[in-house]
Order: sequence, then structure tokens, then C-alpha cells
Amino acid sequence: MKKRILFVVSSASVIGPHNRATGNLLTEVANPYQTFKKQGYDIDVYSVNGGEAPIDMVELDDELNVAFLNGEGADAMRNTKKIDQVSIAGYDAVFVPGGLAPVVDMPENVAVQNILSGMYEKGGVVSAVCHGPVALINVKLNNGSYLIDGKNVTGFSKAEEENYAKEDVPFELEDALKQRGANYSATAPWQAYVVTDGRLVTGQNPASAKGVAESVIKILEA
Repeated sequence: MKKRILFVVSSASVIGPHNRATGNLLTEVANPYQTFKKQGYDIDVYSVNGGEAPIDMVELDDELNVAFLNGEGADAMRNTKKIDQVSIAGYDAVFVPGGLAPVVDMPENVAVQNILSGMYEKGGVVSAVCHGPVALINVKLNNGSYLIDGKNVTGFSKAEEENYAKEDVPFELEDALKQRGANYSATAPWQAYVVTDGRLVTGQNPASAKGVAESVIKILEA
């Protein structure tokens, strides 16, 4: 049976005290989307508020980005459904892309937490890249423990944030993951790095986006 992937994306377009323009980082949406599509998977995109989900950093020197923008992906981002309308029953994995946007509307979002915990509890794969793991920091399982407690994870590092958006984010993702008991690791800034721990897959930065999708596929095809 064809696998189904649920993308959960942010609806935020500004962040921080200076109202920095933001959105879902194109590479972190497009690279996984096109990688899953090439594998023959069905993909649905849901956002926090529904409707058009903002895209940030449109880099057209990436062939997967261009394919996404010229294909069904762009339409999917323009016409997302609201996350409180989703049933995870038919999905095999959930993926949360980064960009600064999810920092705004995901950490405290109960609907996001329910999707991620529900997917994990039913035996599905939970994945996120760059700032996307902010969606994981408050997710609890049925036994009351945090999903990431004791898990090996990565995400956008403090070293990367220092020269990117330190003045715009309310907290450091790296610190937040560690505070929840996660075993955080990272590689050199802006280099591809993916960590898989069972059915949890996280990537450090934009360069890791395609690798996260490939790791999810490896799990689903095992």
C-alpha cells in the first residue's frame, strides 16, 4: 500500500521584537516533499491556521525547490487545511519543516502536540528539521513523559543561531531540547546532519532536509 506523509507547517509570517519577516523555509519544505514524491508517497499539507502557508527564502539554485514551485507543492502550500481537521489514522509519518515560523506558533500548540504524540504512539514516524523540532519540546506521551526525553536528536544549533536570528527567537532550540532530557548533538554550522533514534528523525539545518526525508523512507521501507 502506498505510504502517506503528513506535513505540518507553520502559519506565522513574522517573528520577534523587530517583526522579522519569516515563513516555512522553502528548501526544508521542498526537498523532503520532492523526495517523498519521488518515492511514490502521497503527501498532504496541513498548517496551524489553514489557508496559505508562508514560504521564506526562495532559493532557485536548488532543482528540488524549482520542481516544487513548478509542481503541485506550491499549490499545496497555498491551500493548506487546518491542523485541527486532520486525522492521523491514515498516515505513516509526520514531518515538520523549519524556518523561523514554527518557533512562533508550534511549541505551545496543543493540536500540534496531539498530532506528534498520536503519530508516535500508533507506531508511525515523527520527523522534523532545523527549527522544526521546536514542535517536539512540549510533546508528551500517554505515560506522561516527554517524547524526546532520552532520545537522540538534533536541530538548529546555538552556533548557527548566533549569526542568523539570535535577536529574533525567544529561546535557543538547542537548550530547549536539552532541557526536556534529549541527547542533543550537532555538527559544524550549516553542514548536513541527521539523527535517527527509532521512529524519531531530526535534521540540524537546511542542508539536512533531504536527508531527513531519506531517513524516514528508509524506516518506512524496512
